Amino acid sequence: MTLANKQAQDAMRLPAEQLYRDEIEALIKEDKGAVPPGWQMSPRAVLKYITGGKAGKLDITPKYIGNRRLVEMAIATLVTDRALLLIGEPGTAKSWLSENLSAAVCGNSGLVVQGTAGTTEEQVRYSWNYAMLLANGPTPEALVRSPIMRAMENGSIARFEEISRCASEVQDALISILSEKTVSVPELGSETSARKGFSIIATANTRDRGVNEMSAALKRRFNIIVLPSPSDLETELSIVKKRVGEIAASYQLQAAPPADEALLKVVTIFRELRSGMTLDRKEKLKSPGGVISTAEAISLLTNSMALAASFGSGELTDEDLAAGLQGAIVKDDDKDKLVWKEYLDNVMKKRGSEWRGLYQACRELNE
Repeated sequence: MTLANKQAQDAMRLPAEQLYRDEIEALIKEDKGAVPPGWQMSPRAVLKYITGGKAGKLDITPKYIGNRRLVEMAIATLVTDRALLLIGEPGTAKSWLSENLSAAVCGNSGLVVQGTAGTTEEQVRYSWNYAMLLANGPTPEALVRSPIMRAMENGSIARFEEISRCASEVQDALISILSEKTVSVPELGSETSARKGFSIIATANTRDRGVNEMSAALKRRFNIIVLPSPSDLETELSIVKKRVGEIAASYQLQAAPPADEALLKVVTIFRELRSGMTLDRKEKLKSPGGVISTAEAISLLTNSMALAASFGSGELTDEDLAAGLQGAIVKDDDKDKLVWKEYLDNVMKKRGSEWRGLYQACRELNE
């Protein structure tokens, strides 16, 4: 085994272009469609990579389970010179879709700016190696290109995660880049122009509205697609089951996958607490203050599998699920603990014998 293969095998998380390398290669090999400049496959092949299908005899696993038309709109945006903004609640697969679109289009999902309150304009444009700058002054060798600048040079896609968490001056640095498709370096008297294929996929969290609201000028530079939460119970069950299986395999968890009954219980609890209503629409509920998202359900189940593998028999028990539910739902102790207690006593307790074990395990932890 080569060193590169050993490092990839030991990686906690592989980028999408490595994780699904066989699928990408198979799609490129069979692709008969027109490939846009800078892309490695046609838009139809990208759609098949994202939504699933077959490439020859190879099954292409769906990366996004949801509205197919939204994916088509996202891909069509990237064919043009418009940037793409994916907006949604936490856990609606914005980052996952962004990563896989980049992997399929240009084979590199790693050109990422992570938006935070501390993100600076330099991280959007360029900075300097200050040791080299002090020694030799501004030179091309001292220039540190941002992920966006490197994407422009290569004609590939840059990703901007959680753009609405950045200060307004950082967001505004994008306006000229998206409008002029250039980055000027006055210190060198040079200018980098974007090659064909360059685009930006940004994500924004609806929970962050009001943190650093995007300006109208910046919004006009994006095609905006809102990713909804899973529309029905069956869709959310499919997403959770698929991702739990993938993550458990990646971490090599020595535990049996959750039974369909356990998956149904967790997803039911999450959907009811998220919506503030029981699935039969007969009873209103209080919602906890934290995020009760599909991603949280996936994390809860994988953590419960780790508990079962490390300290149990390897079979997921009600006690393992209860521990995960307690940690996922009770974030703001006083308020969330009361909300969870009311749900246990007013909803779960009344659901009959098949829910009794989970109810007892959750009740013991919440006392």
